[in-house]
Amino acid sequence: MTNLPLAVLAVTASVTALPPLAVAHPSGDPQTVSIARDDKRPEVVRVRWRVGGPDDLTLLGVSLGLLPPDRVLLDGAVDYRTTDPAVIASSERFSAYLLERITVADGGRRCLGVVAESKALARVGATVDYTCPGPVDTVTVAVRTLTDLNPAYRATATGPAGQRAEYGSGEDSHDWALDGAPAAGSSDSGRSSDSGRSANSGRSAAVRLAALGGAAVLVPVGALLLARRLRRRRAAA
Repeated sequence: MTNLPLAVLAVTASVTALPPLAVAHPSGDPQTVSIARDDKRPEVVRVRWRVGGPDDLTLLGVSLGLLPPDRVLLDGAVDYRTTDPAVIASSERFSAYLLERITVADGGRRCLGVVAESKALARVGATVDYTCPGPVDTVTVAVRTLTDLNPAYRATATGPAGQRAEYGSGEDSHDWALDGAPAAGSSDSGRSSDSGRSANSGRSAAVRLAALGGAAVLVPVGALLLARRLRRRRAAA
């Protein structure tokens, strides 16, 4: 008799010990990044970054101290508001964050970035122009945005002539050929490996969500079994 209540309490504790809902956001739409050379300025590389979901943008705003902490609720849900993108986009902290987490290098030489003004951050994204020491044909672009909040975040990137890559924790740097030819070190096998990691990440997220849903079902089931056993004991008495 005493084992059942203990089991119910154990299941309840396991549910409350699971990560908050905010942790599940990396399993949603990925960030997107586009890389291109400025047609009129061959030494400038233009990178456009866009967040995957507006709630992720709010989480970033809270982490940068631009939004109040209570915008992330106790149950992990995010209180997104339509004014959040404008607050974040107008902040120098956000610009500094982008310049720290997205970098461009030409043969080991760092290119200096300038964040353009954004009036529709959630919908259009943010644009950064990186000026390199001279005209560039191939650059190394590193993207580490949001992985400081959760390593499960991913970013899907596109470049000239249909080049594609996926960024994530541990795979945050890729070479891009700005003239459209395949960059050194870029291969179909590398993209396949990235796709495999993405699939594994997606499966892991599905397992976490399934565990959350399954545990949530076990709690009422355990309570129902306990109630039935109590009724039987009372009837027998």
